[in-house]
Amino acid sequence: MYRNNDFIYDATLKLEQLIDIPIQVDSNRNNHDALLTIKNIQFVVEAKAAVRTSNQGFILSQLEEMKNNSNRPIILIAEYISKKATHELKERGINYIDVAGNSFIKYEDLAIFVEGQKNTKKDKTNQSRAFQETGLKIIFHLLNTPEHLQDSYRRIAEQADVSIGSVSNVMAELEELNYLLKTKQKRAIKNTDELLERWVVEFNAVLRPRILRKRMRFIDQDQSKNWRDIDIHTENGVLLWGGEPGGAIITENLRPEKFTVFTDLELSEVANKLRLIPSENGEIEILQKFWKNDANYAQVAPALLVYADLMNSGFGRNIETAKQILKNELQHI
Repeated sequence: MYRNNDFIYDATLKLEQLIDIPIQVDSNRNNHDALLTIKNIQFVVEAKAAVRTSNQGFILSQLEEMKNNSNRPIILIAEYISKKATHELKERGINYIDVAGNSFIKYEDLAIFVEGQKNTKKDKTNQSRAFQETGLKIIFHLLNTPEHLQDSYRRIAEQADVSIGSVSNVMAELEELNYLLKTKQKRAIKNTDELLERWVVEFNAVLRPRILRKRMRFIDQDQSKNWRDIDIHTENGVLLWGGEPGGAIITENLRPEKFTVFTDLELSEVANKLRLIPSENGEIEILQKFWKNDANYAQVAPALLVYADLMNSGFGRNIETAKQILKNELQHI
């Protein structure tokens, strides 16, 4: 049965008008969002409301899996696809159409490429407080250290560095959203896969931009090759590798090109320690450490944050590393 994805028809109708080629849509399918036929070639449709920087990692991963497991070509149809996402889709040979008719379709002798059609990014509305800045910090604390799920609201508030009222409100919303089960004896996280994916998407869309302090670059570019030799230990704060270097340390299966650092130090101290200078297009992002010390993470940020950064990048090599971290380091989730 059709899954309330009316934009599939909007997108295909717009493309049909632009290219003057009939397109047939069959949405009465239980296993797929729809089937789309162009010139006797049948595509399996995956429908997404929007593909943004914050969720493109998950969507690209899903599409790659569909592509590898389907005996028919697949096509993404979305209301909105960011410019960065369209580049990644084309690089991976994944077909797409948006509601403005922008498209990339290449299969056998069929080739359709439309760009430059204006499309507007829809703003999110009625966003739950659980997935605003404070709620994201609380969810991070619960996912990152599930042993503290049974703590009092006061203790959770202290560790997440938020108010008790915020904890109470967020826990109530998580229960309403079917992510939290409360009994007289204990609390338990439900639908953890869905909660994790939603947290990663909203962390990258909402919280991460607010904790980004500065973009910098190494003074000596050889440092990017020898980054493991940098002594990041400090006496008055912490420097922790996230993103690609964090993934490289955890899995020994990645060569970083972009660098992420979580810290509670002053930027001048970070720059002196790592030998950095400010650069708008630098390869290093300095992020504010927003969680309390609850474990000894040595040189690496919590695996959950490394995973979130790698998934957010959208790059195939990073997504594969993120999946490895999910399997081996985040078994509790």
